[in-house]
Amino acid sequence: MHTPASMVTGIVFAPLGLVLVFTAAITPQWREGQARLGGASQAMGGAKGTELLLLRSDGLWESCLQVADSELRECWPVSGPYRRDVRVRAAQGLVLSSLFLCGAGIVLASIAVRCWTHVPLRNVAAGGGLLVALSGMLSLVALGVYTHHLSDLGVGLASTTSEFQGLDVHKLPSLALHPAGSLYFGWVGAWVQVLGGVALLLGFRRLQCPPWPHSERAEAYEVSC
Repeated sequence: MHTPASMVTGIVFAPLGLVLVFTAAITPQWREGQARLGGASQAMGGAKGTELLLLRSDGLWESCLQVADSELRECWPVSGPYRRDVRVRAAQGLVLSSLFLCGAGIVLASIAVRCWTHVPLRNVAAGGGLLVALSGMLSLVALGVYTHHLSDLGVGLASTTSEFQGLDVHKLPSLALHPAGSLYFGWVGAWVQVLGGVALLLGFRRLQCPPWPHSERAEAYEVSC
């Protein structure tokens, strides 16, 4: 089968970008910070007055709190001011739309390649590439909005942090929040989606064979490469 290299590149990059963005979307490490909290009670397994280092992380749908150098960790669905923040909700909607469009684009591109025939469907592949590229742009917008306002997004704690009953977690000192690993996965995945979509779009261009050198009357003609 004569499949253009651009199509092959696109059909490889698009699923890779989808996996990276999906991984970023479901993991709670879009931003993280740490704070020292004194006065841990004996319920936490330490002497009263012991200073603990708490690690806080937030994702699009989940937040987590962990005691450093300990297995004590609790996660809960995003809540409070953070969940209600319009920028967080916008990022959630954009990422979900991106995942849906990228999946649809991959299906179209897979059909277009048509491994059981010798001629790929270039128009269908270009349509799939357009969806994949658009999904990457939506992911970039979501990541840009979140990153730009990262430190301004509300910080809320769930009222059911049962494992942290020995700590006054609702009076945590202000956290110095910064980008975390999931955010970087998202950036890489979004750009891979854009590149995959552009590669599929390039496959839309038909190649032309040059005129036969020994014939003055020969003309260029289109082929399905």
